[in-house]
Amino acid sequence: MENVNHEHEILKIDDAFKNKKTQDKPIKCNDIFTELRKNNKEKIVLTKGVAGIGKTVSVHKFILDWAEGNTNQDIHCVFLFLFREINMIKDRELNLHEFLLKFYPELKDLEKSKLYKECKLVFIFDGLDESRLLLNFKSETLNTVEERASVDVLFTSLVKGKLLPSALVWVTSRPAAANQIPPEYVGLFTEVQGFTDEQKEQYFRKRITDENLSSKIISHIKTSRSLYIMCHIPVFCWITATVLQNILIKNSEENISTTLTEMYIHFLLIQMNMKSQKYDEKAERERTKLLCLNKEMILKLAKLAFEQLKQKNIVFYEDDLEECDIDVSKDTEFTGMIAEIFKMEDGLHETKVFCFVHLSVQEFLAAVHVFVCYLNKNMQELQFFFDKPEENITLQKLLQNTVDKAMNSQRGHLDLFLRFLMGISLKSSQNLLKGLITHTEDTTESITKTTEYIKQVQNRKISDEALVNLFYCLLELKDHSLYEEIQSYLSSDEHPGRNLSSSMCTVLTYVLLMSEKVLDEFNPKRFTSPSNYKRLIPAVRCCRKAL
Repeated sequence: MENVNHEHEILKIDDAFKNKKTQDKPIKCNDIFTELRKNNKEKIVLTKGVAGIGKTVSVHKFILDWAEGNTNQDIHCVFLFLFREINMIKDRELNLHEFLLKFYPELKDLEKSKLYKECKLVFIFDGLDESRLLLNFKSETLNTVEERASVDVLFTSLVKGKLLPSALVWVTSRPAAANQIPPEYVGLFTEVQGFTDEQKEQYFRKRITDENLSSKIISHIKTSRSLYIMCHIPVFCWITATVLQNILIKNSEENISTTLTEMYIHFLLIQMNMKSQKYDEKAERERTKLLCLNKEMILKLAKLAFEQLKQKNIVFYEDDLEECDIDVSKDTEFTGMIAEIFKMEDGLHETKVFCFVHLSVQEFLAAVHVFVCYLNKNMQELQFFFDKPEENITLQKLLQNTVDKAMNSQRGHLDLFLRFLMGISLKSSQNLLKGLITHTEDTTESITKTTEYIKQVQNRKISDEALVNLFYCLLELKDHSLYEEIQSYLSSDEHPGRNLSSSMCTVLTYVLLMSEKVLDEFNPKRFTSPSNYKRLIPAVRCCRKAL
């Protein structure tokens, strides 16, 4: 995957965890400690952002600019730690210096007292969401670098500012895991927000040099509601460009109807075709044969994806792979297709660390696993979605229970998986997966009843994030009725004084934010009662005049 070259700005949110008026402004990643020092010298910086949005790239940019002498020259040493490597430390107890030596053995020649008393140090912990530490901020606290404790106590002591209070600490995390750090220890809360609409276009024009082809791709993405909003994530832009470039070159189709799920199925096929050409020395482009040839490995990876998603794990180790019959010792297991879908990296002390190239790929393959289990009537694998054992699970019941399971997840880790499972259930997606699945099933009735169920769930009291995800699920099922209904409110005066529900107000606001539509005048009274005005406030940025 290529590096994405764009300006790294992160959104600063003052008092983000408090019930106070918030103040947002863009800041450069190189300026975060300057901003922190203004008010909260002994607190940490916490940066959140979804998978693939650029958190690690921002960290690397900060370190590179410092190392090249361009910024932050008052800092003497920067130490970068990846939680996926911290997970591998087996020592029961160690002090801070012993912990540092695990990652930076060259420190053994330095004088300890000088390092900790005279040097300005920065500790960067990247990927809190990948941590398997049991973080308990109410447990013991270390006060000196000589004291020994478990790794999780070392980390919490640094965050609390008790251990080496002069050091600066920066932690990055995906949103769902960021709340593991209590707000009282966070002095600066930032968010990596990814590409603006303008940067999306810049990416595709730089990535695809054929101007006519890049224009076609940009036009298609703008007409596909799900794809356009997802393209604020740089990694997703890469997947989208890979797929649409391939489809348009082969078929020269201008009007491609691709849901998010179909996009990922095509991505899987492209990677398998690359494997066939490079490693099997065959140019096998026939879809069904490609899936048949790679069926065993894909299904193993799909099982791994689901088993680890259930446990909220996005980084795996050899034991996890062995449980899904994946033999790490066989080089053939990790060639070609795997290079772009599943990554193997060298971890601490020559151990191997594994992860999917992007969290969305793991969620997609997890959905493939669940649907294959449903088709093969492997009921035991599907019990995760049911409170009590079920013998004969229908697709309608499976989809409805998955909706409920996702709605009840506090971390939202099943949201995208739910969208993929909906998409895979469509007959059009099943046809694309022939060769991987043994047979297809007419799911029309189940899909119809599921869309009705989703619309009922949207009327419950659920979070805005859950509401928007259910809206996406309807688009994934190719049900555009809610979208069209909202567009009718926006495009005509046929509904004066129509009192939209709270959930509809949330979705209406989201539709405005994700589209290029700019209203000449925005009047909340036209849509809802004063009790729901708050939900419509973000839509003000999409109008020329607001009442």
